[in-house]
Amino acid sequence: MSHWKEIAIAILIPEAVGFLGTYWTKDAINTWYKNLRKPFFNPPNWIFGPMWTLLYGGMGYASYLVWRQGGGFDGVASKALQAYGINLVLNGLWTPIFFGYKKMGLAAIEILFVWGSIIRCIQLFTPIDETAGKLLWPYLAWVSFASVLNISLWYLNRGQKSIKDE
Repeated sequence: MSHWKEIAIAILIPEAVGFLGTYWTKDAINTWYKNLRKPFFNPPNWIFGPMWTLLYGGMGYASYLVWRQGGGFDGVASKALQAYGINLVLNGLWTPIFFGYKKMGLAAIEILFVWGSIIRCIQLFTPIDETAGKLLWPYLAWVSFASVLNISLWYLNRGQKSIKDE
């Protein structure tokens, strides 16, 4: 496999995780989510798609760097890539919990696990490839913001009959 194919595959994996989330968001954004009480810092809906596309690209490239520098799945990168796989699963679970099942409280707890798994990936990626570790900092920053947003949405909408019925 050529160098560019490996990079493309590494980037397409997290992008696919993000794409799968659209199954739950496509209808909920213009119905359920639109009617939630939102904090003053809630960004416009259009920002989420481009932001996640960029972040998933950075995550994928970071995983490629770790894979390449760390000897693949059997080298020193093995533990880091396992942590990254766990992170992708946790990341992918948040969307159906929040948008599909509309469980904002559970999603707030779950996103904290996502946050912790990003920290772990940074810890494991950085010694293998410093650039790879640095590429995850924007992801951590965005998930930190998303965590505060998720918790705020839960707090502002807790107990609303219309939220529970949907």
